[in-house]
Amino acid sequence: MNRVDFASGGVNPPHTHPRATESGVVFEGKLTMFCTPRGLVHIQLNVGEGKALLLVAFNSQLPGIALVPPSLFGTTPPIPNQVLTKAFQVGDDVINEIKSKFCA
Repeated sequence: MNRVDFASGGVNPPHTHPRATESGVVFEGKLTMFCTPRGLVHIQLNVGEGKALLLVAFNSQLPGIALVPPSLFGTTPPIPNQVLTKAFQVGDDVINEIKSKFCA
């Protein structure tokens, strides 16, 4: 189990858990419960004005995590811009700007 605290507008970026299903309950903030199947890309976003408290559980001791943004824009060797520009239907300038946020 994990406790996750979100500030107003806080986000857990797009990610997946390759070895586990994730279930969660919001204890503070807008009340909701969710169940995300293993391998499905998902996010968490605090849409409320105050803080949010989330408790999540996995059906594996080692759920793993794969963050989507660095997997697309911060890899070595890099994914070619030609692939990313076509996938996201944007120009090289946009892809280069995004990549600059992930590359050292």
